[in-house]
Amino acid sequence: MFDPRNILVIDFGQLGDVVLSVPALRAVREKFRDARITVAVGKPGSDIVALSGYADSTIVVDRVALRDGPKLVSIAKIFKLIKDVRRAQFDFVIDLHSLSETNLLGYFSGAPHRLFSRRPGRSLNYLSNFRPRPPTEDNTKHFAERYLDVLRPLNIVGVSSIPILRTRPSEDLAVEKMIRKEKADLGTPLVGLFPGAGHPGRRWPMDRFAALADHLIRNEGVRVLVFAGPEERHMVNEIRRQFPPSTILFDRLTIAQLASAQAKLSVFVSNDTGPLHLAAAVGTSVVMLMDRPTPNSFVPLEQHHRTVYGKTVEELTVEEVYKVTCELLASRRTAALFSR
Repeated sequence: MFDPRNILVIDFGQLGDVVLSVPALRAVREKFRDARITVAVGKPGSDIVALSGYADSTIVVDRVALRDGPKLVSIAKIFKLIKDVRRAQFDFVIDLHSLSETNLLGYFSGAPHRLFSRRPGRSLNYLSNFRPRPPTEDNTKHFAERYLDVLRPLNIVGVSSIPILRTRPSEDLAVEKMIRKEKADLGTPLVGLFPGAGHPGRRWPMDRFAALADHLIRNEGVRVLVFAGPEERHMVNEIRRQFPPSTILFDRLTIAQLASAQAKLSVFVSNDTGPLHLAAAVGTSVVMLMDRPTPNSFVPLEQHHRTVYGKTVEELTVEEVYKVTCELLASRRTAALFSR
């Protein structure tokens, strides 16, 4: 029986990708309960792996710094990374994201068993030696299911593809203090908005987010929280200028604090970006705004989420997003009544 004791999982996707890989990490943990599991992960995703609780340790790699930093420094860091990985003496490597550079890291790890996702044109399949091989990546499937497909040779089948993350009590308390500091009543419904996105073409216009906030505050009696991360720092002044005065702006939260704040929301409205997947994973209903007609690979999978999309994200009107947000607010209020 195949029984590895020291496993390296390579999971170098962006923040949202790592959230969607959580079901695969959970499946590996449940399959090899007595093994030590290390996850090599990009800097944004390291907090997600920590929140999941499925890894014994992480190797955090700042891929942006490697790509954009001085070449000689980056080369030195890569050699150090390979040296550290080899020193760990892994006996099994699973590459979930499977790009040529991550495949090379898996190969140079020295692990005798290597299982890589098969991504035509992106992965170096000949560096993988695990048999049977996983199926070739199916681009019509949801990303969470694609990650699980990599594990099929391990007889991991039929497991849930829903990402689930638990917040930390210490961060929950810290976020509660922040909300109280803003004089928000924790009994008032909270709605979160995230106007950022990794690509400008995926951003719903800021003035429409502001108009949505105004509608929700005036008509639904909610308190609106707007979130911004490091990539949205340049938007902060515009957010302060355009949004209603009662809006709470959180732009300095850690990933763990963001998860705790999202877990307190009734609804989270966001462009197609990592924080949306995090909100869904902590159990909050989300409204996803998308710029594509076939979003099946990325949309949150559970029934209490909604997706609003068009050929471009700018096609979406305030009225239709407001209507969908109100539907979710009403369903949360009904659920709260029946839970009393």
